[in-house]
Amino acid sequence: MTTITTETPQVAPVMQPGVTFMSLSTRIGDTVLRPQAPLWWWVGFGVSLLLLAVLVVSCTYLFVNGIGVWGVDIPVAWGLAIAEYVWWIALASGGTIVSALFYLTGSPWRSAISRIAESMMLSAVASAGIMPILHLGRPGFFYWLFPYPNVMGVWPQFRSPLLWDFVCIICYILMSGMFYYTGLVPDLATMRDRAPTRVKQIVYGILALGWQGSARQWRNYKITYLIMAAIMAPMVVSVHSVVGLDFAGGVTPGWHSTQFPPYFFFGAILSGLALVIMLTIPLRHAYSLQMVITGYHLNALGKVMLTGSLMLGFAYFWEVFGPYYGSDVAERTMLGGRLTGTYASVYWATVALNITAPQLLWWPAIRRSEWALFLISSGVIIGMWCERFVIVVTSLSRDHVPSEWGSYVPTIWDWGVLVGSIGLFLVIFFVILRLVPIVPLAELRELIAERAPP
Repeated sequence: MTTITTETPQVAPVMQPGVTFMSLSTRIGDTVLRPQAPLWWWVGFGVSLLLLAVLVVSCTYLFVNGIGVWGVDIPVAWGLAIAEYVWWIALASGGTIVSALFYLTGSPWRSAISRIAESMMLSAVASAGIMPILHLGRPGFFYWLFPYPNVMGVWPQFRSPLLWDFVCIICYILMSGMFYYTGLVPDLATMRDRAPTRVKQIVYGILALGWQGSARQWRNYKITYLIMAAIMAPMVVSVHSVVGLDFAGGVTPGWHSTQFPPYFFFGAILSGLALVIMLTIPLRHAYSLQMVITGYHLNALGKVMLTGSLMLGFAYFWEVFGPYYGSDVAERTMLGGRLTGTYASVYWATVALNITAPQLLWWPAIRRSEWALFLISSGVIIGMWCERFVIVVTSLSRDHVPSEWGSYVPTIWDWGVLVGSIGLFLVIFFVILRLVPIVPLAELRELIAERAPP
């Protein structure tokens, strides 16, 4: 008689053995409470401040001279600022997807990286929020977008997608901040109890809102967090639907499409997960979190990013199929220019980085390789920026009337705002690293308790 045996392939655990309540608090919580930051933090923060200085100089020059210092002109009246706005919003949404959506699905790998994703979300929203304000030309009057009582009785156009966008983004920012703070409360109490100085005890104690960890507090906390996650998950879909409607609401070739709302959401999944990976991998080593953020997390993130790439590839296919199947000459002309015209290299870079390169994630070895994941994610971030550039610029440069065609070349001040917005993102993110634990201690303790032997 022969016995047939099947071996189950080895799968990396969600958390390595040996992680305890005390080791979590010591390694992660006490790192924040140390008076001196590690050298890598100072180096990263210093570089971020230099990039932020570029933003300050660029904005100062912009305010003094007006948006004519950019390359925007008729017909390309929207340039890098709007492209970067959509790009940053998509990156921010990756944090919401990881933190809220996968909380509702009960994904165990979500716990260790949710704080990284949420911190990324807040930092990216700040960089996104400044872009449309800068593009207004009169940033001091940005509040005119919002309906408010005034003597002249002038109200915004409620049928304008730009008003929908403004209201939606404000709601998203406020809700994201509350969601982030709610998840922090138990960890702030831990920081309060372990703080070595009286000042830190008072500050963290005030922020912890009197948290004592009682059964009643935990019950109310769980209900509140679940409700907020249930609100945030559809909100991230609505945010990108409205951002897509900013374009779809116009009659410009390439924009007037019913697929834009899901198209933008697919891009948010892909680019947001890519940025989460790019931040998780170096922080995993900086904080020695290999026992908490294991190969299981990298594998799961790779799978989700591959899914986002496939969905976005479907949108790319319909973006090409629609104009050729239809009868709109302007749409076909615009698409032909996009594929073979002045900005064709940017378009094909978009396809290569967003669709072709992520197909390597079909192989488990690639998904578990930190270097491969980091490189593919970096390519996706660049590819998504190229996609936003293509969407904004090519459609405006090839409108319905050939006599109004034109081109767009970014100036040094366009690039300065882009580089500076990256600096703003990094400065906020590095400050967060010094103020709160970068992984949620309370949620990881629950995982430890669930896996403890009876």
